[in-house]
Amino acid sequence: LGCSLILNFVKMKLEGLLKEFNIVGRKLPTENDKHPQLYRMRIFAPNIIVAKSRFWYFLSTLRKVKKSSGEIVEIRRVHEKNPTTVKNVGIWLRYDSRSATHNMYREYRDLTISAAVTQCYRDMGARHRARAHSIQIMRVENLPTAKCRRPHTQQYHDSNIKF
Repeated sequence: LGCSLILNFVKMKLEGLLKEFNIVGRKLPTENDKHPQLYRMRIFAPNIIVAKSRFWYFLSTLRKVKKSSGEIVEIRRVHEKNPTTVKNVGIWLRYDSRSATHNMYREYRDLTISAAVTQCYRDMGARHRARAHSIQIMRVENLPTAKCRRPHTQQYHDSNIKF
């Protein structure tokens, strides 16, 4: 009996809640460039292994840095400061559909930013059949109530709301 080893890259799968990571990496120092530029990314992933994989995927597409010619300087897990208050979260994203690449802005209400991003991934899978590995989160921001655009988030801003 022979054992076969299957090597393939880590595809982003949505398993459980996503966590937020800040990852700092750079190209390896050489004789010509002793102090290469640092690149920092905010990555949402289920675990640290997928976060590192997504970091190298994005860095290799944006800059000329591969995993074999680079190093990760720092990985930090970001925890929410106030996980007990409800926040309005705006998410700017890009995703690949079957026919093209689309840019999108979405709004969610949740207790944490990472829970809102998880909600976004699930919503994109349900409404647009977008797989998790084809979604790129461009920007995530806490929104004040005056900046919210979507009616499904504005309906909760009434001070006299009753359930």
